[in-house]
Amino acid sequence: MHVAVCIVGYRNAEDIRGCLGALAESTYSDFEVQICENGGPDAYALLVEALQKRLTGGQSVTIIEAPGNLGYAGGVNMCLAASTSADAWWILNPDTRPDPTALQALVGRLARGDCDVVGGVLYGADNLVQTLGGRWRPWLARAEAIGRGLPISKSLVSVDVRPDFVSGASMLVGKTFVDMVGLMREDYFLYCEEVEWCLRGRARGMRLGFTADARILHEQGGTTGSARPLRSRPRLPVYLDERNKILVTRDCFPARLAVAAPAALLLIGLRFVARGAWRQAQFALQGWCAGLMNKRGVPDAI
Repeated sequence: MHVAVCIVGYRNAEDIRGCLGALAESTYSDFEVQICENGGPDAYALLVEALQKRLTGGQSVTIIEAPGNLGYAGGVNMCLAASTSADAWWILNPDTRPDPTALQALVGRLARGDCDVVGGVLYGADNLVQTLGGRWRPWLARAEAIGRGLPISKSLVSVDVRPDFVSGASMLVGKTFVDMVGLMREDYFLYCEEVEWCLRGRARGMRLGFTADARILHEQGGTTGSARPLRSRPRLPVYLDERNKILVTRDCFPARLAVAAPAALLLIGLRFVARGAWRQAQFALQGWCAGLMNKRGVPDAI
């Protein structure tokens, strides 16, 4: 099975170099790397200068200059379009460091033939699970990370992982899924695009799988600032996170929007206002309103 690894960058050459260094240690060798640089001509030139055209195992590294900032989904779609001969695509965040056996485990799980998308164990530098997959709560317009906070030393095989979606930080997507479901929605720009993609796929009969043998270190939120303490988070991740949760509800569960929207507003109050994060509460409220008004694409202030 030939895999195309799809990485979307935004002026973070060092992150990408570290990710490629981890990929070079992979025990599975039948892959290529496609990188879409969203950060403009200067960032593209810096990336070309910083990276080799091949990994030490001989795998090709192709760098694509996006015509502007296409967002995460747009960058993923460019990588997919550039690797049409692949049997599967491993969508991977630039701030990840996959364990050497991760890709081999993902490919082995996909090859069993009972799923169309596969996720693994995303964990942080503290050796705690970030997510094993996600569940979507349609009445609340909220995502829930399965297994969050579990130590990776624990046997994760016994954890009940029946995800509604696979994290976009690491998802192996089979050809059948792309043929049947199509591409990611670019009008989400950033956040929740993988949620909508997986929910759309499940509505068309696609199946999601998980393997505890694929472990990927993830330095979450390094580019967008979403990993900062709550009171210091910038507008972009807070705004888009709230906007796109409402858009997922609009697109996948429209009949539940009348209940989910006020529930999401209440949760904004509990998350931000109750913790004294007043500026972030304002950003979240702006995003919530934008979702209700069906605003999409690049936000007004990026």
